[in-house]
Formats: sequence, C-alpha cells, structure tokens
Amino acid sequence: MRKRVIGQVQEGSEPPGDWLNVEELAEVEITSEDAAFPIEAALVPGGTSGWRAAGPGKQTIRLLFAAPQPLRRIWLNFLETRIGRTQEYVLRWSPDGGQSFREIVRQQWNFSPDGATRQTEDHHVDLPTVTVLELSVIPDISGGPALASLSQLRLG
Repeated sequence: MRKRVIGQVQEGSEPPGDWLNVEELAEVEITSEDAAFPIEAALVPGGTSGWRAAGPGKQTIRLLFAAPQPLRRIWLNFLETRIGRTQEYVLRWSPDGGQSFREIVRQQWNFSPDGATRQTEDHHVDLPTVTVLELSVIPDISGGPALASLSQLRLG
C-alpha cells in the first residue's frame, strides 16, 4: 500500500495543487478595484489582502489568455466579515476569444458576520481550450451598498 501524509488544509487557505501562473499566462480586465486591494493580490500566490471593488454593484473580472488553456479546476475563496448579504457569482468561459460564452456555474451564498463569513468553492471542470475566463459578482442581490471582493482565485 502506498501512503502519503498531506496534512490538513485550513478552511480558506489555498489547497494543494499545480496551479497555473496566471500572471504570465493572462491579461486581466476588471470593472473596478480599490487601490489598496488590487486584483493581483487575489490571483498571485502569497497575496494576503485579496481584491475588492472600488464601488458597489456588479463587478466583472475577466482573464484573457494569450494562448488557449485547458482548465480542470477553478478554486475560489470569498471572505466577508463585516456585513450580512447574499452574493451571487457567475463563472463563464469562452473558447473563441470572447465571441461566445458558456456558463460554468451560477451560485448564491449568504454571508453573516456572526456565522458564515467565508465561501470556498472548488469546481472540477473539463474545459479544453479556454481563451477567456469571466467571473461576475453581484455582491448583494438586494441592491445594498456592499462591495464585491475575492480573496483568492486559483486555476489548474
């Protein structure tokens, strides 16, 4: 029997895996960002602050790959410790440079400062030729003043 001790992954910490170097492989488009919480902090390993939008409302993060990438895993980590809200996010991908998109997942999550403050999602996918990956976040589906944020995004 083969055995390997991998240790425990703490909730919200980056899981083990062979992650793509997004910094080298893609250009990033975003609708807005708080200068103190740039998108790089969510995409590059070792970032501690994550990304946060400059204002309320729907936000979009789009990764434009220089060459088509096969994706098998999309790992997302959201953190909200200040206000209760219901967030919705949508992940979509394009095989043709953004001319057409296919939805991967649409999901809602209820954040509560006294309870659920972290949403971690590990999507296992089979996407052979991704040229664009798009994450849209509605931080508060009731239209409140919440700011969209993303602690970490990893691709494998």
